[in-house]
Amino acid sequence: MSVDVKICGLRDSAALAAAVEGGARFVGFVFFPPSPRNVEASQVADLAQDVPEGVAKVGLVVDAEDDVIRAILAQAPLDMLQLHGSETPARVRDVRALFGLPVIKVIGVAGPGDLARAHAYEEVADRLMFDARAPAGADRPGGNARPLDWNLLAGMTWRLPWLLAGGLSAANLAEAVRVTGAEALDVSSGVEDRPGVKNPEKIREFLAAAQRL
Repeated sequence: MSVDVKICGLRDSAALAAAVEGGARFVGFVFFPPSPRNVEASQVADLAQDVPEGVAKVGLVVDAEDDVIRAILAQAPLDMLQLHGSETPARVRDVRALFGLPVIKVIGVAGPGDLARAHAYEEVADRLMFDARAPAGADRPGGNARPLDWNLLAGMTWRLPWLLAGGLSAANLAEAVRVTGAEALDVSSGVEDRPGVKNPEKIREFLAAAQRL
């Protein structure tokens, strides 16, 4: 099977080149100041010049107001938005309509109830992403390098394309895909030397492992 890959949290040209040359289907940029992967829209405007047709540029925001998203899009030529906060289905629908871009809605998963509520987003988003729910007291959403329980997704079917995120690396992605049936993967910390610092070689290794599937 072929598995699409999104390399998220890119901040420099070397990491971006490794992602593009290695066959990433999506490249992600984080617009969330508390994150060590945060970038300015002007940086992304420069980096985007090296992204070829066919590779989607995704902007990650967290409970962002319209004006914040508008300011980002005024400089950064994004192809998709990734909503990684507590956005309601109504908010997802509104963002999609207002900005005219496809939307990925991220669902933090700690138990079956989180997957049950994900169905409400199938009518309003273009893609779903399942990530580990942030641990108590975390100042950032997402799994923070921890995987979710893959068995929760085993056998589940969704009306939208979806991505698996959370604690993925070249070492465990094959097992993650085997258990969950994921057809797309999102990786950030698993291709870093430390938070916010991507390692181009780890990016290449991850993409090569995905292609071997």
